[in-house]
Amino acid sequence: MTRSASSSLAFAPLVRRMLILASSSLLLALLLIGYLFGFGDQFFGRLFGAFFVFFWLLAVTFLGAVPFVTWAAANWFGAAWTESSPVRRKPGAPSAGVSRKPPRAAVKRLKSTQPRP
Repeated sequence: MTRSASSSLAFAPLVRRMLILASSSLLLALLLIGYLFGFGDQFFGRLFGAFFVFFWLLAVTFLGAVPFVTWAAANWFGAAWTESSPVRRKPGAPSAGVSRKPPRAAVKRLKSTQPRP
């Protein structure tokens, strides 16, 4: 069976993402098992279990949850909602809720630390 060029091109990004997830899962599992238990007895059994858990969690998150939230935000709330830029304030204008006066406790403390004349 031969594959067409278009199907192999569409398959390549998924394989690349899976390899990235597998390598990061293996690194995290090696670090965790090495730190917690060392490289002694049952190292490979613990490594396999930790690798499987990390790979499953990362794959569900980055191949399932993140694309779904992106799709849902674009389709349910509209394209204008996902493409809107945040409102930027001018750097010199203070907001109305900010008080520049220190609280009374700080003023009282400052007076008590100064020497009396």
